[in-house]
Amino acid sequence: MVTDSCRRDLGSRHLGRTSPRQAPDKFMVENRNVIIIGGGVIGLGIGWQLAKAGASVTLYERDRAGRAASWAAAGMLAPLAEAHTEEPELLKLGCHSLARYPQWVKELEADAQMSIGYRTEGTLIVGLEPDDTHQLQHLYTSQKQLGLDAEWLTGREARAIEPALSPRVTAAIRCAADHQVDNRCMVTALPRAYQARGGVLCENTSVERIEVNNGVATGVSVGETPRSRCNTGGEPSPSQLHPPVGESQLPPVGETSRSRCNTQSRCNTQSQLHEADVIILAAGPWSSQIPGIPDAIRPPVRPVKGQMLALQMEAGIAVETVIRTVRARYPTSVYLVPRTDGRLIIGATSEEMGFDTRLTAGGMFELLRGAWEAVPGVYELPILETWTGLRPGSRDNAPILGHTPIENLIVATGHYRNGILLTPVTAYEISKLILTGEPSPIIAPFQLKRFL
Repeated sequence: MVTDSCRRDLGSRHLGRTSPRQAPDKFMVENRNVIIIGGGVIGLGIGWQLAKAGASVTLYERDRAGRAASWAAAGMLAPLAEAHTEEPELLKLGCHSLARYPQWVKELEADAQMSIGYRTEGTLIVGLEPDDTHQLQHLYTSQKQLGLDAEWLTGREARAIEPALSPRVTAAIRCAADHQVDNRCMVTALPRAYQARGGVLCENTSVERIEVNNGVATGVSVGETPRSRCNTGGEPSPSQLHPPVGESQLPPVGETSRSRCNTQSRCNTQSQLHEADVIILAAGPWSSQIPGIPDAIRPPVRPVKGQMLALQMEAGIAVETVIRTVRARYPTSVYLVPRTDGRLIIGATSEEMGFDTRLTAGGMFELLRGAWEAVPGVYELPILETWTGLRPGSRDNAPILGHTPIENLIVATGHYRNGILLTPVTAYEISKLILTGEPSPIIAPFQLKRFL
């Protein structure tokens, strides 16, 4: 059972359980060649930590770094709001990662020289009808059984915290320890921090094959593409997401490693073998589609489509707290996430539609209806942007982390709805595993072998 405050105690309990980290030999680290497949927050986070330790890291991203699920997310850090009694290990992992977020934010903002919009106002989970209240009570009971720091509120008490809520709100749960981060700021910061530490980022570069010989991963074959480039500065490539209304362009990544982008650069994209001591597979929903891994041990990861939109808050119609709805009669519960810049993020559908990223009228309708019922003032707000993302869901919707039956091949994928939340624990623990060989008890339940 999880005890007391998820944020304070669970994180420290697991940190205490992990044996002290040994400082890796500097020569061994500097001579360790690591290739990462996938440039979302997971791949970038691991690469940044490894590069900080002195490893030689090259990251290959099939499109533009951080512009798939990482860009499409809402940035909620909410293990309490999504707690389920049938997923105790995932809850522990989420709480552990949340406890490490202050450290993560401090390190990342220092290396990237920018804010990533970390906020600590908490979450309100609200119900609007008697059936919703019944479902809310069931969730609250589960949270208390797990020892989580959750508070039951009447509708009036909830509106005292968040006046924008509808008068129809009958009850709510307050999860004060659930926080949020601006995931798009984090997506901007991670490549800066990674490259500032000497990491090489190869965007628009597809890995055609993981080379495996006698059960050992030896490198990757990278296909030549017209748009491939070694990114250590310069203008970003086009996004694969739906063109937003009024989206500002990201600032260029700092030119910290331009000297490495030369004729001998490790971003050479001619079809050839790029050797590595360790290969990390962090390609999100594409992780199961890269050739070279035997079919029997491919990570079982699929795309789960999510549609979202952003509104512009205005004077008199503003939200300060993350709001989540529990709706017993409707197919889609929604969340509303306020940003410091005045955007209000509304999400998200969950659709098993393969790699289809089309927006639908039905998806937008369900999101807007759910948001309007919880916060009627959204009716007056202008729409800034609509988009879709593809979450990487495993067979049990929990991440796949750690060693594989193939020597020198590590996986870090399948984070589903929790990619932003689980970025710190994944980056810290996977990098520690590679640098020290020390297995981590916190990620042990999430190894690929549970599916084999």
